Amino acid sequence: MNIKNRLISMSFLQFFVWGAWLITIANCWFGTKGWEGTQFGLVFGTMGIASLFMPTITGIIADRWVNAEKLYAGLHILYAAVLFYIPQVDNPTDFVYIMLLAMCFYMPTIALSNSISYTVLKNSGKDVVKNFPPIRVWGTIGFIAAMWLTNLTGSKATEFQFYIAGVSALLLGLYSLTLPACKPQNLTKEDSSWSETLGLGAFKLFADYKMLLFFIFSMFLGGALQLTNAYGDVFLDEFKFFPKYASSFVVEYSTIIMSISQISETLFILAIPFFLKRFGIKQVMLISMLAWVLRFGFFAYGNPTDGLWMIVMSCIVYGMAFDFFNISGSLFIETTTDAKNRSSAQGLFMMMTNGFGAVLGSFTSGWAIDKYFTKTFTNTSEIAGFLETEATNSTLLNFIKEQGTQIAANGAFDNPILMKDWHSIWLSFAIYSLIIAIAFAIMFKHKHDPEAIMEVAPNL
Repeated sequence: MNIKNRLISMSFLQFFVWGAWLITIANCWFGTKGWEGTQFGLVFGTMGIASLFMPTITGIIADRWVNAEKLYAGLHILYAAVLFYIPQVDNPTDFVYIMLLAMCFYMPTIALSNSISYTVLKNSGKDVVKNFPPIRVWGTIGFIAAMWLTNLTGSKATEFQFYIAGVSALLLGLYSLTLPACKPQNLTKEDSSWSETLGLGAFKLFADYKMLLFFIFSMFLGGALQLTNAYGDVFLDEFKFFPKYASSFVVEYSTIIMSISQISETLFILAIPFFLKRFGIKQVMLISMLAWVLRFGFFAYGNPTDGLWMIVMSCIVYGMAFDFFNISGSLFIETTTDAKNRSSAQGLFMMMTNGFGAVLGSFTSGWAIDKYFTKTFTNTSEIAGFLETEATNSTLLNFIKEQGTQIAANGAFDNPILMKDWHSIWLSFAIYSLIIAIAFAIMFKHKHDPEAIMEVAPNL
């Protein structure tokens, strides 16, 4: 197998081991475990917490002491071990802590996989700019393949999704040991300060007003990404509680429907050059924010039958929402920072989106959904009205029985039934995104410079 195909295999598995559970974990948490939403927000917050410090620590280790491919292998093997243990956890608090440990092992491997690819391609005399994008796109394909496998094997609401990810992570860890050596470069001067070693000089960028605004908006957009990852699949799956939608394709194959988002992501990457040349970095970032409004708005009004087109459109615009901000944001960093701070600034960009943004979106959304968007039903007539069915419908009565409550003669429940008001949830997320977009359009000033873009990305 040639070098390019070996890196494609690595990229495929890198995101396969994440996609096997990331979109479907909510089905296991809410549908199978019956745990509450506030703590579920903490699960997605673990990715943000791990992203705040683990990539920096592992980057220093790979730069100074350990081959990148060996460190990468060790992290994936440890990640696999934690995934195998997760199905044994029987309470939400321990689950959050165990998931944090898993993310401490997984999140730094994303940056390491890129670093390994860059190093191997350069050492093989290949053009990184030309060869890396086709390799990286296989990561998204791996993510999609994992989503499909989890859904088609009936694992989307079970702990088996973690076994799928665990076996794949173990295979990836062992496979990566066969990759060409990526030795430490020891580029940091021996007399450098700890702040220089850790790349803390990039934090000086916060003193620049435009950069500060950019990082703040990056954090808010990072929060939007976590909202759709955390709740998209469980939203579609919960249409099964509505008798008229219970047997629809969307309910049975909700994860496959959600995978349209990742397919769209691969396609919109191809459209980025045109939009950047035509509209510039600021306008492309603004388009991304408006796409998030559409993403959530379509979900708010979509359903598995006559509103199916809205669900599909929501998944399609996701590619624009995700790609346009991440790519244009990265180019903004490249065109507005000096060379000595550029790499650290890119790391800061990722920290604000995948770190602080993820924590903000996960914690806040979980709390808000539990407090403001969860309806309490105490009798059959109330829940029948919400689910648009008759109180005597057999599907409804079976659902009530599954909730572990009894129905009195007057239709009252022994224990209240809680259900999420997804229409209001998605509308609130859409309003959130719209406010960010309006504020960004007014406050963020940046002049379109086509020559600067072509200088750092000549292939666009």
